[in-house]
Amino acid sequence: MTASDRDLPAVPRISERPQQGIRDAVRSDHHRNEVAQRHRRRSRLSAVPDDPSISSDREFDVTSALTLPTGSQLASSWPELPPGSQPLPRDLDHLLALRVPGLIATRRHIHSHPELSGTEFETAALIARELSLAGLSPRLLPKGNGVICDVNGRPDGPVVALRADIDALPLDDPKDVPYRSTVQGVCHACGHDVHTSILLGVGMLLAQLADLGELDGRVRLIFQPAEEILPCGSLEVIEAGGLDDVVQIFALHCDPNLPVGQVGLRVGPITAAADNVTVRLSGPGGHTARPHLTVDLVDALGRLITEVPALVSRRVPANSGLLLVFGHASAGTRYNVIPSEASASGTLRVMDRDTWEQAPKIVAQVVRDVIAPTGATVDLEYLRGRPPVCNDARAIQVLTAATAAALGPDGIAETPQSMGGEDFSWYLEYVPGALARLGVGRFGPNVDLHRASFDVDEGAIPAGVRVMVQTALRALAAVR
Repeated sequence: MTASDRDLPAVPRISERPQQGIRDAVRSDHHRNEVAQRHRRRSRLSAVPDDPSISSDREFDVTSALTLPTGSQLASSWPELPPGSQPLPRDLDHLLALRVPGLIATRRHIHSHPELSGTEFETAALIARELSLAGLSPRLLPKGNGVICDVNGRPDGPVVALRADIDALPLDDPKDVPYRSTVQGVCHACGHDVHTSILLGVGMLLAQLADLGELDGRVRLIFQPAEEILPCGSLEVIEAGGLDDVVQIFALHCDPNLPVGQVGLRVGPITAAADNVTVRLSGPGGHTARPHLTVDLVDALGRLITEVPALVSRRVPANSGLLLVFGHASAGTRYNVIPSEASASGTLRVMDRDTWEQAPKIVAQVVRDVIAPTGATVDLEYLRGRPPVCNDARAIQVLTAATAAALGPDGIAETPQSMGGEDFSWYLEYVPGALARLGVGRFGPNVDLHRASFDVDEGAIPAGVRVMVQTALRALAAVR
């Protein structure tokens, strides 16, 4: 059964694909305005160009995020191809240059209107609308907060998947930029807006090749929700048939430690496993003047968060890289009252699969050993998150060749294994593939992922599009 055979809601047909070839320069001058018109805030799939239900006096909420800076190099075209790179087939580089302003505007719109994990309904609608305008047939995930779309080439060819995650984080956006988040407490601080815009660009270019009969198989575009939470959104995609018939899958992730024009590659594990740990302590409570008559949960909580991480790491090999860090602790409301409840929650990260398998049992035993002398009652919730992303060697060969073709030999960079978690790992439990790190070129102490100040050099968008187009073409050719 293919993904299209499953009960995914179809997106209403919006328009037929325009004539083959590249739009003329006069029309492309209005592209940014067209993007703004399409990306009205709160618009649904019915709110599309030429919809007679839309009146001219309807209120628009198009922010300055959709206007590129005057004189921006990217506002007109992308610079010359990187040294040593190869042009995309069928003059797709010309088409990409025309598309870059719209892709940047799309990224800024998504950045301005972020949605938390599991609630990416407007983002999914925007994605489906853009893909439909490119003549493709996107299908929403059952919850309506993600999109699967096949670019259909040679019908007897293989199926290769490309994935982008689309959710934002629960952070305020302090950046002084025109595309600053308009949603309080929600921010794209991990680059998922960039991933989404890149994959949209890839779909537009591959659709041209499919029209010309020059796509040697099928490329599945997966716009995945809920990467940042548990349960993982990748499992929803898999359940919906996102990997049906797929032979390889690839993804990019923004890396602020690499410059634009470089891609970090690694065979084997490139991320860590990541689980969630919550410990709840309880006791009778009492007066701070008489702790001997009760259970001092504040003391017990202090022992938990200071002793358990170190002791857990002593139960496993040092090269497993196990790291338990509590990010939240809570106990009590009054200075003179020993509380009856306390809790701490955090993440356990580990670099190898074998230790990850053993981690729940180890953590449970250490927590109970540490808390037992205090007399507190322990309730441990250990939530399995995601295994390490382990890149397949053949898939990395494809990505390496694609990166060299897209960005030149200097575009290839080695990258270390990260302690961050990524639910792309669940796809690799089913099919071989690889995750690469895309340089976004914003260096400094405050540009790390998951910081509200995170931002990117938008030149990474066309670079990412070229890499993923080359990846798709080379992957199809390799398994043909």
